[in-house]
Amino acid sequence: MNTTRAMTALALGGFGIGTTEFATMGLLPQIAETFGIPDYEAGHAISLYAAGVVVGAPLIAVLGAKLPRKGMLIGLMLAVALGNGLSAAAQDKTLLLVARFVAGLPHGAFFGIAAVVAATLVAPERRGTAVARVMVGLTVANLVGVPLATAAGQQIGWRTAYLAVSVIALITAAAIATWVPLVPKVEGASMKGEVRAFGRPTVWFAIFTGMIGFGGMFAVYSYVAPLTTEVAGLPGGAVPWILALFGLGMTLGATFGGRFVDRSVTGSVFGGLVAVCVILVLFGLTASIPVFLFFFLFLLGFVVQILAAALQIRLMDASPDAPSLAASSNHSSLNVANGAGAWLGGLAIAAGWGYTSTAWVGVALSVAGLAIAVASVLYERRAFERETTNQTMAMASAASTTVEPQPR
Repeated sequence: MNTTRAMTALALGGFGIGTTEFATMGLLPQIAETFGIPDYEAGHAISLYAAGVVVGAPLIAVLGAKLPRKGMLIGLMLAVALGNGLSAAAQDKTLLLVARFVAGLPHGAFFGIAAVVAATLVAPERRGTAVARVMVGLTVANLVGVPLATAAGQQIGWRTAYLAVSVIALITAAAIATWVPLVPKVEGASMKGEVRAFGRPTVWFAIFTGMIGFGGMFAVYSYVAPLTTEVAGLPGGAVPWILALFGLGMTLGATFGGRFVDRSVTGSVFGGLVAVCVILVLFGLTASIPVFLFFFLFLLGFVVQILAAALQIRLMDASPDAPSLAASSNHSSLNVANGAGAWLGGLAIAAGWGYTSTAWVGVALSVAGLAIAVASVLYERRAFERETTNQTMAMASAASTTVEPQPR
């Protein structure tokens, strides 16, 4: 088995999905012009894609509980190709919105199942590194794929960006079929078993940690363009560079950050959230100085990828009998964080507090995520203590009822 080739195939899928997710943001003017609608209305294509992610991740994981994981990955990439092909062919706004929703459906399920498969290909102590390597494709998409797709879309037409993603998805499906080995299903896996995972408080703690805590990053990232031009006073041409630097931070975080997760999953969650808080505080204080704007956004990209990998592993550990659903739900929660962070940041701006207020919104969300993580650890500790006490009492009770043999 060639693990490197298998990881490359999975990362390639992440590259295609990451490109289609974020390229739309750079192509909104062209899409709006094609259909004769305002930019904000064209932006519904972004919202519908995110809705597809939120709906598709748990739904597909549950429905595919008994299916082979390799076959699921191939099918999901074919669905990505279909959704993006339909996006490229859409002849009116409604068809485009439907196509973007369809394109978003396989997003979370692919990353979730890919993370589970990657974790099975390596030793248990290297799961964090394996999951992070899968996410490298998504981060490289931000660094290379999105700028190239945006440029091609602007020069040739926005439909070419979606067609390119369809081609990448088909190549990925072939690579998975060739390079990814067959992975055994979880013993006793079933739709009911997957759904039962949502009955565990530890699963919900992990989901809400990502849903709230990650909103801090998105509160700032969603308004990086006006932060660059209005706050730091840089020309519009600097925006692609700062986005690329953020993508570079994400790529390095995904490449090297898995080592932190390998050492301690819980420590990486706490450390990541604390680091995000500190970075956003410093960002809010210094965003008007270009060098600090670039530096702290780079650090933010680096740290959030470590946090994402740690939350992925934590969810998988919280639901060992339903890892596909748990891992897929992580991407649903992050897309909710995307929408919530952008919305709350927008409220602060609309209130007249300025673009730097998004940093303080981000700090508040990160602190809230940290509080949820603390509550999760306290709950797990108390649950462990109760289980230990019950076992001790049961053993004592069994010993006291044992009848000693009578001497003859």
